[in-house]
Amino acid sequence: MTQFNRQRAKAEARNEIQAEIPGLTAGGATSSLSTHGQWIVQRSRAGRRPVLRLPYGVNHQGGAGYARTPKAELFLLAVANMVGHHSFYESADDRDERYARLVRQLAVNDPEWTLGLLRWLRTEAHMRTASVVGAAEFVRARLEAGAAGFSRQAVDVVLQRADEPGELIAYWTSRYGRRLPQPVKRGVADAVRRLYTGRALLKYDTRSHAFRFGDVIELTHPSPDPGRPWQGALFRYALDRRHRPHRAVPPAGEVLLQAHHALMAVPVDERYALVTGKGGAERLAAAGMTWEAVSGWSKGPLDAALWEAVIPSMGAMALVRNLRNFDLAGVGDRAAQDVARRISDPAEVLRSRQFPFRYLAAHRNAPSRRWEEALEAALGHSLAGVPELPGRTLVLVDRSGSMFDLPSERTQLNRADSAAIFGTALAMRAERADLVEFGTDSRRVELAPGESVLRALDRFHDLGGTNTAAAVTRHYAGHDRVVLVTDEQTHLTPWANPLGAVPARVPVYTWNLAGYAMAHSAAGPHRHTFGGLGDAAFRLIPLLESGRDARWPWEAHGC
Repeated sequence: MTQFNRQRAKAEARNEIQAEIPGLTAGGATSSLSTHGQWIVQRSRAGRRPVLRLPYGVNHQGGAGYARTPKAELFLLAVANMVGHHSFYESADDRDERYARLVRQLAVNDPEWTLGLLRWLRTEAHMRTASVVGAAEFVRARLEAGAAGFSRQAVDVVLQRADEPGELIAYWTSRYGRRLPQPVKRGVADAVRRLYTGRALLKYDTRSHAFRFGDVIELTHPSPDPGRPWQGALFRYALDRRHRPHRAVPPAGEVLLQAHHALMAVPVDERYALVTGKGGAERLAAAGMTWEAVSGWSKGPLDAALWEAVIPSMGAMALVRNLRNFDLAGVGDRAAQDVARRISDPAEVLRSRQFPFRYLAAHRNAPSRRWEEALEAALGHSLAGVPELPGRTLVLVDRSGSMFDLPSERTQLNRADSAAIFGTALAMRAERADLVEFGTDSRRVELAPGESVLRALDRFHDLGGTNTAAAVTRHYAGHDRVVLVTDEQTHLTPWANPLGAVPARVPVYTWNLAGYAMAHSAAGPHRHTFGGLGDAAFRLIPLLESGRDARWPWEAHGC
């Protein structure tokens, strides 16, 4: 091929890829490729038109980086990104802007796919902030494009908790001003009718929220649900709480709200004795008092007696998060036994939808060892959805330096430990598995029969850089599948495929925990990349291997 024809083929390839993938333009997610990368162009058998592959460039470590399609990039970023938080290689602003740009692009180009992603993010992956932000940007993009439809549904579907209508409005006004467009108003109003109840009002209508229930009602004008005849009075009470709090009176028939109102009227110097004496726990439960509310209401620190009064009203997630506080306050053994029983109950674990990583974080954060057995049991229950993979599986867990940053300020568990839990659980439940930790070097992690995941994690290390190719080459030995849990920022040997040692017919499943733009290998029929480590992640391998079309989780599960 002459130099002119090569340049022409590259230009044709670029034009066709840009037509297929509109975001692939200068200044977009892959603009650095014009400097660092090249286009791969093949001829079809007929020789008439190029068969196109995506361009590749370099990742943050200087290793081979393969550009993703906008859908794949958005999916990975959505499940890996904690909005407002930086990662090892990207600032918070850069990541958030990349996420917003991808949502806006796909909201116009493929609204049905993007709506499916947002629904799945909130209802299956349980990513609250990413889905709320995504819905707002979805609406904005379609308004700017003059595109009708989908926007009201996008807002409604991501609002699944009673504080989220206010959160979406707060995000919109911070970005686009106080004027709410009709799709936002109508979508929020739909959610308000579903979500606003007396119990929700007590839990979420607090001064810490920028937009109270009354504010949301005033801005969106929801009509009460005809099937809930009490809702109109509740809306009026929410407005009174916002504008006339000292005169607000709970509606007649709202037993919970009336009990709460009466408890709040108790003089401060009588409150402690009222709830720490006989029947105190029942009073708090009848009034819908959360532990946060009790802390402010009692006008003092939560000591052992107050904790023991409120523990029966607490949910499993709140119990797990407060184990350290129970120890520091000196909660008694009898109450502690009740806590341990509840947090390790399989039904409670399933109902609370706790991620496995929360139990490890609680285990490491609690001062005493009295929770250890219960947390090990709870972690085991939370991993019940991990598939029992047949045949031989190679599981590689990235323990390089970039994996040790924290996904958000709200957690003390880094990506390296999250990856280790996931990899260990897969290896333990597989028919035959080799578990490997890797970084600059790599080594096998031996598992004892029947041991707990928590104990196995003590054998993982910090292994420096990210030499994925060396680890795969060293440990792949005819396995039926390979699973990598990583941030994909491999270094060394630029332009080499780190998965080259694995035959093309053998499936490789990569879980990217950071959502960076560049992949560590080219896409292919047996090369799959996912993001996030929720329950849905565990189900994807057997779905793919059973031959179902599970490219996107919401399509596989009918979300």
